[in-house]
Amino acid sequence: MNDSDTAAELLGKPSHAKTLPAGILIPFILLTSLFAWWGLANNMTDTLLAAFKRIMSMTDAKTSWIQVVCYLGGYGIIAFPAAIFIKKFNYKTGVLVGLGLYVIGALSFYPAMLSHESSPQLTYYFFLLAIWVLFAGLSFLETAANPYIVAMGPEETGTRRLNLAQSFNPIGSIAGIIVSKFFILQHLGKATEEQRKAMDPAQLEILQGKELNAVTMTYVAVGFVLLLTWIAIAVTKMPKAQEEDKRVDFFPTIGRLLRNRHYVWGVVAQFFYVGAQIGVWSYTIRYCMQELDLQAKAEAAGAGVTAESLGNSWYLAGIIVFVSSRFVCTWLMKFITPGHLLGYLSILAIVFSAIVALAGGVIGCVALVGISACMSLMFPTIFGLAVRGLGKDTKLGGAGVIAAIAGGAVITFVQGQVSDSYGINVAYFVPAFCFVVIAYYGLKACRKDLSAEAAAEQ
Repeated sequence: MNDSDTAAELLGKPSHAKTLPAGILIPFILLTSLFAWWGLANNMTDTLLAAFKRIMSMTDAKTSWIQVVCYLGGYGIIAFPAAIFIKKFNYKTGVLVGLGLYVIGALSFYPAMLSHESSPQLTYYFFLLAIWVLFAGLSFLETAANPYIVAMGPEETGTRRLNLAQSFNPIGSIAGIIVSKFFILQHLGKATEEQRKAMDPAQLEILQGKELNAVTMTYVAVGFVLLLTWIAIAVTKMPKAQEEDKRVDFFPTIGRLLRNRHYVWGVVAQFFYVGAQIGVWSYTIRYCMQELDLQAKAEAAGAGVTAESLGNSWYLAGIIVFVSSRFVCTWLMKFITPGHLLGYLSILAIVFSAIVALAGGVIGCVALVGISACMSLMFPTIFGLAVRGLGKDTKLGGAGVIAAIAGGAVITFVQGQVSDSYGINVAYFVPAFCFVVIAYYGLKACRKDLSAEAAAEQ
């Protein structure tokens, strides 16, 4: 998800200057590792919906509060304060604050797990608090690391540097899915919701304790590795890349942005895109479990295999297709303008979403993977189109597009409510509607308030 600023390459020009000039290799490697780390966190969190649904027998709507906390409470609320903080101080401080919050959030899973013995009714909410701290850190990291990579070397090669750094984000995403499968999902008990309701309370508490321990120890291990990364960045001399002018003209800037229709529509499109992406991926495991009867297949497979881990394989397939499709889309942009390609793929995503909702079975699962192929170019393309021509308002404008990640909370919650009321299949009409909005942005709205020449390029 989170390769938003790679879209700047759509607007850049070729350069023969060095991508990594002398003296920045070590700082670049340290910062680039962060792109993988927040990819890992995002995709591990998607699997938590399936994990907590199993562990605590929750509804889809209630488990979707994980995404509400992550994307509304984390990205949505923190993005602007993070941008202002970084403007007042510097990029390195912003990175350290973000990484520090990430570490604290991951390690906080341990006291959240301990609360299960004394306050089992509140355990889920303690985990939500830990997740919120973690994602507040990710908001700081994304707001600081992306522009820092661009600014830490020659301006003419900034886009190339960022593209190189962003290529490690999907590696982290794939790692997050694999880690979740083998260290969390495969350690869940096979007892269904009905079987858990019939259990003796003491027996159920022991089972839940083992399952929560698998979740907790995985995040704690990540937290300790990140602590080493924090120390390495703190003691490393980083390139200076900060504006001399630290003033923040917040309200005048916001006023100008709100009057800019192509920017406003870009924020709206990003809101619906992230909502669609998180909704599609968050319920992939649940959908495949239902449509392929993975519970029965897991029971037949024996120990070490759960329905969630089998469903996670389809999720992993979607991410791999997502990554592969990015390169295809980059090549297609030589022949199709970014806005039009965005619109065409959105229309195809609508078709795939309808197949998921109406067909089901293997066909529905394949179409679900197909949606990921369509989504691969959306975040960076929307970001690049939205901030085009903002000039001095680009930093806060970019923070606004990052804040639109809050759509992952709102849309996922709505999708969860629809799933509980009408079924997981019908719930996929929710991302279908989101893709309608994105198609309108790509084919028409991204050209509003631009010159005729600039609009033609989009």
